[in-house]
Amino acid sequence: MNTKGFGLRELKEDDLEIVLKWRNSDRIKANMYSDHTITLSEHIEWFKRIKNSEKDKYLIFEYEKKPIGLLYFNNIDLKNKTCYWGMYIGENDVPVKSGIVLEYFAMEYAFDKLGMRKLCGEIFAFNDRVIKLHKMFGFSIEGILKKHVIKNKKYEDIVLVAMFREHWEERYKKGESKNERTT
Repeated sequence: MNTKGFGLRELKEDDLEIVLKWRNSDRIKANMYSDHTITLSEHIEWFKRIKNSEKDKYLIFEYEKKPIGLLYFNNIDLKNKTCYWGMYIGENDVPVKSGIVLEYFAMEYAFDKLGMRKLCGEIFAFNDRVIKLHKMFGFSIEGILKKHVIKNKKYEDIVLVAMFREHWEERYKKGESKNERTT
């Protein structure tokens, strides 16, 4: 996969303003469990909690050194080698393949950097585009949580997806040439 120009780096305090802007945008809030407008003080408290957490990892996704999105891993379980993940493209003016590259980076980071054996995700059932993207990458649907989260005054279904390390290695690591990037 050609990932030229794209990269990942650790989330820093200097990124909080842009991440808050992204997270409070209607486009991003529409697909998140929590959709209230986050205040700056809430955002700063969140950052204080996650910045040294061993169970959470937050990364800025860049294109040509410009922040364009966020990739995160939660509930990192080193004993069972599992974690949950999420991502979003915060900027609107980005290369068409940005979401595809970010999904690839998520799997690569989870399996190659974090050493996970299983990568899990939760997506609103109405988010067809992301479900199709995950399926395209080989994620399996493990189940559906019926009427699980309230969104716009209606309980919505959540689709559970997962990818195992062996599937990642089988599908993506055979004959892959490494691209340069920072992580």
